Amino acid sequence: MFGVGIIRDHVYFNGIDQSYKNWTFHGEPWEATTNASRNVEEDDGHSRYSFVSEEIDMDDNDFGDFGSDPYEFANVIGDGDQPVYPGDLLPEGNTIPTSMYEAKKTLCALGLSYEKMHACPNDCILYRKEYEDSTNCPTCGISRWKEGKDSILKEGVPAKVVWYFPPIPRFKRMFQSHETAKSLTWHAARKSIDGQMSHPADSPSWKLLDDKWPEFGNEPRNLRLALSSDGFNPHSSLSSRYSCWPVILVTYNLPPWLCMKRKFMMLTLLISGPKQPGNDIDVYLEPLIDDLKSLWVGIRGVYDAHNGEYFTLRAALMWTINDFPAYGNLSGCVVKGYKACPICGDDTPSHRRQRAAFNGKPEYGIPPEPLTGEEVLHMVENGDRVCWKKKSIFFDLEYWKYLPVRHALDVMHIEKNVCDSIIGTLLEIPGKNKDGIAARLDLLNMGSKLICNPVWRKTYSFASWALEFVKSREERDSRLLGLKSHDCHTLMQQLLPVAIRSVLEKPARYAITRLCFFFNAICAKTVDVSKLDKLEEDVVVTLCLLEKYFPPSFFDIMVHLVVHLVREVRLCGPVYFRWMYPFERYMKVLKGYVQNRTRPEGCIAERYIAEEAVEFCTQHLSDVSTVGVPSSQKMGVSKPLSGCTVSVVDQDLLNQAHLYVLENTEEVLPYIEQHMIHIKTAYPKFRKRTKWLQDKHNSTFIQWLRFKVQSELEEDNNGVSENLRWLAAGPNMAVPLYRSYLIKGIKFNIKAQDDVRTTQNSGVYLLAQTMQVASAKDKNPILSIWVSMVSFKKFGTLTTKSLQSQSLVDELGFTLVDLSKIGHRNDQFVLASQVKQIFFVDDPMHRGWSVVLSMPNREYNDVIGDEVLGDVIIECEPFTRGMPNVDTFDELVDELGGQNIRGFGKRTISPKNTGS
Repeated sequence: MFGVGIIRDHVYFNGIDQSYKNWTFHGEPWEATTNASRNVEEDDGHSRYSFVSEEIDMDDNDFGDFGSDPYEFANVIGDGDQPVYPGDLLPEGNTIPTSMYEAKKTLCALGLSYEKMHACPNDCILYRKEYEDSTNCPTCGISRWKEGKDSILKEGVPAKVVWYFPPIPRFKRMFQSHETAKSLTWHAARKSIDGQMSHPADSPSWKLLDDKWPEFGNEPRNLRLALSSDGFNPHSSLSSRYSCWPVILVTYNLPPWLCMKRKFMMLTLLISGPKQPGNDIDVYLEPLIDDLKSLWVGIRGVYDAHNGEYFTLRAALMWTINDFPAYGNLSGCVVKGYKACPICGDDTPSHRRQRAAFNGKPEYGIPPEPLTGEEVLHMVENGDRVCWKKKSIFFDLEYWKYLPVRHALDVMHIEKNVCDSIIGTLLEIPGKNKDGIAARLDLLNMGSKLICNPVWRKTYSFASWALEFVKSREERDSRLLGLKSHDCHTLMQQLLPVAIRSVLEKPARYAITRLCFFFNAICAKTVDVSKLDKLEEDVVVTLCLLEKYFPPSFFDIMVHLVVHLVREVRLCGPVYFRWMYPFERYMKVLKGYVQNRTRPEGCIAERYIAEEAVEFCTQHLSDVSTVGVPSSQKMGVSKPLSGCTVSVVDQDLLNQAHLYVLENTEEVLPYIEQHMIHIKTAYPKFRKRTKWLQDKHNSTFIQWLRFKVQSELEEDNNGVSENLRWLAAGPNMAVPLYRSYLIKGIKFNIKAQDDVRTTQNSGVYLLAQTMQVASAKDKNPILSIWVSMVSFKKFGTLTTKSLQSQSLVDELGFTLVDLSKIGHRNDQFVLASQVKQIFFVDDPMHRGWSVVLSMPNREYNDVIGDEVLGDVIIECEPFTRGMPNVDTFDELVDELGGQNIRGFGKRTISPKNTGS
């Protein structure tokens, strides 16, 4: 039954059914007609009776109240399915498909289809080419068909299905759109800056394809691709019992604000579960590799809608993007154990087997030289399987062995795992702590860091640490669990260096802070090539510093991979083109496609091609928003998010706001210059006293401008615009005040609103561009939000509490402010269009002070212009001072002596406390 709210909505939108004359459902007796049709078959009566009783929730006794024959009533109810008149739902002559079959035929006409391929349940083969007519797997002998519950094979029903979405017709369709075809040559038309990389087109990997195959590089329409694959559970649970694997392609020819967006993520394969393919994923990649081979040779007759011509399309796969386990599945390398690093290979260090590595002596070893693709291919072809489990199917591509980076390390998962290890160790989270008893016993076995060795006693408690946190029982039970990748990204990029300012000794704190600064640096959207060598040296030194305070168990393969991240930035360009964030978000979209839980892959396939059809049609319709690309129009939206309170404000405050708007309006600037000349002429003895002139200007300019504009209006052909006339007249004294406002897509709250919330949206940051701002860098919490009405034009102003002009910057580059001190009382206003949002974090080291952190930049489109790269990703502001000076570490350690991450002291354990 429907709820009252739904019924009310139906009545409101549809009205009362005019054919409902006899109110039988509202108490009126049923008036049966004598000529009522009894044309109801006995066999079909049960189904219709069941349908009616389901819809109106009646039983046999209820039917008896309406007449002697219940089937007569059911027949009358069934007449409700008949149209009131021809075309009552859709007008006559409509061309909407009458069935799902007809709708699918329309999609196929657009070239939006997929192929269903049968696969061996043991991931041995695909039933294609020479195996197309086979009924049993030639490798394992298992049947092609599904076995029913009665153990009888259902011939024609495959045991496992793979959905393949051919990329070649989809690439052709991309060039059929005028706008998309133009965007696909953006990389060739852009102006690059020497020494900086802001796109993969600036990277050596891109240029290698141009240099080694000039005929490929000379055609800007040839595509550069990246492939990503990972497993996800398409059901509502997050367990790994069911794993469905999509294979996604992205096109790097597009500008940064498009290439990683949902619209241009091309689903090419969907490998059904419940079992993940593992190392046998190459079997499922065969059709895709065949198409990539064809794309490398060239596809003739592709129409370019932008240039209006046909050309031969070629494409090259530059690298794959995966988390580390999938990295091993696609590349064929070992990703766990003693040879887990795919770049170091045989030279991967294993600290647990090298006691001398932690004996306090200098390490003079040199870093291993990364293996080239040709060397890797030679190793796997000659049976060298120490570090390699198989020959990757990607080596079937002619150019693959020449690429410097074939499989990219995922910074997202590396950063998350490193963050989990640090947080787990600092907070002693079970399962995440790298400084447990087992780790201390390893130190004892190595004969290293004797001051940190455990001491055996008959007690079952731990001796207190020198710097252990003083926590209540409730705080001891609290844990930081369930952190997502983006949570760890925010912690490492901004919050963790602030959080540990007062809880660790300076050397340990600086070592962790250096690692945070490193991740902050490599995630920049624009890479300064000249700084990469220094950054690579810094991260090596940082890991060495961490070895002084963390046990060897901390340095797992994820911490080791941090060393190789700068190399990939140097060869491939900015990180945000190669991390898993956009692909993880897209997998969430695919998960949302599932409606039938028994056929999740089928739901994904059908809804994907339906979305492709809709997207293809929207490209040819005007004023229709596209699917999968966030609208840049949201960035310009400004609207209130709360009710307003109209208040008559003090005249002095209103004059301050009015003056600030005038000072920051370009049309008024010539009048400001005239007024300053007027003051200097009227008061010649003060013409060199800048402060006096500015104060005089501030106190008299509004009145002077009003008379000036009024006098010009009395002249013919005065040229005074309507906007200037209303500006000179001034705002209304009744000002609407808001508690929350959306400005250019960013939410701003007043300070009082933030005080009762867990989020913070009241901090703003202003760089001075006019003489109206007293400080070059003002950091202000918002006290109120005004919207001053001048004619039909709105000027949003923020009333702020300006802080003292002398803010502190510590040795790590953090800006500290005292929120209790108020600065420029006569300059409290800023325009909403001028500010950037910041937030304040209480400084745990200095009571009463707050650390200023910038909000990440977020842009969805090229809002600056075709020749300038705008902010296209969520990027945290870089730390201003860079890495802490390494020279101070040795001095601090000499003073403090040997220690661990928590300070001095030995850990007291009992025979029962020998776990990690």
